[in-house]
Amino acid sequence: MTTVREIAGKRVDWFEPVDTLPRFVLLHLHDVDGVTPAIESLRDAKAACVCPQAGNSWWSAKTSPDLDPAMSAEEFVVRHVVPAIADRWPGVPIVVAGHGMGGQGALRLGFKYPDLFPSVFATDAAIDHYELWGEGTSLDEMYASREHCRQDGAGLHIHPVRQPKRIRFACAPTSRWHRGNGRLHEKLQALGVRHEFVEEALSVLSMCADHGAEDVKRLPLV
Repeated sequence: MTTVREIAGKRVDWFEPVDTLPRFVLLHLHDVDGVTPAIESLRDAKAACVCPQAGNSWWSAKTSPDLDPAMSAEEFVVRHVVPAIADRWPGVPIVVAGHGMGGQGALRLGFKYPDLFPSVFATDAAIDHYELWGEGTSLDEMYASREHCRQDGAGLHIHPVRQPKRIRFACAPTSRWHRGNGRLHEKLQALGVRHEFVEEALSVLSMCADHGAEDVKRLPLV
């Protein structure tokens, strides 16, 4: 069943399976187009899906004119959306995932809050989003410079000891964001962080559909 809810004054698309406790909750972070995936396709996976709407906020800890002058997208997710999920399904693990802008946001939040998000999936993640600074996007108002934006990237929030238990990201070699994804893969390798990097175009839902968060695996080091 899909409904539209309001959390902290913001729209959240909310899907929950009928008459069953979900195996996991997919917290989907949208791309710059704001599109919500066909979340009811997770019905067979017995998963719930929660899709907050945050404009072109880049899921950052910086406030964005596209979201709220006093509340960042990170605060919206961590302080409002996650507690709402926990109230509805106590103890059910949350998988944070996204594509493009949402992909880098999912990785960034997963690295910053691995206890909240034990599993992170990302497709075509805009990890080098700082390259867009100065091109008239919301990043221009959120960060004082291209370097300030770069310093807040996903790869610079990797903790030396604490990481999500499952990290999986995919990016096709033809994508604009492939270089940044490749560099993240190399950094995780160098740090000895277990993860999976797939060099092909995949959808978020296809990556998550067979995921049972109660069965989080220790992936082989790649």
